[in-house]
Amino acid sequence: MNNQLEIFEIPSPCIGVCQVNNKGFCKGCFRSREERLYWLQFSVDQKREVIRLCQSRRARVMRARQEALARQQAQEPSADQGELF
Repeated sequence: MNNQLEIFEIPSPCIGVCQVNNKGFCKGCFRSREERLYWLQFSVDQKREVIRLCQSRRARVMRARQEALARQQAQEPSADQGELF
């Protein structure tokens, strides 16, 4: 447990998108419903953990998007090859 005096409040990671993905996480800040609902009641340590989880979730989503884009690009015919018919 951190015994240091907290000078600054940890701000909410909300960016105002407020849409939920198919796994129940906000598409903007990547918090779960419970994390959004109880943010103001969380301790500083709990808020730090939520921020860490959000960063991890965001990284996973970004990796998945990049992998999907790479797969899509690998399946598309190259502009150099062109259509034969």
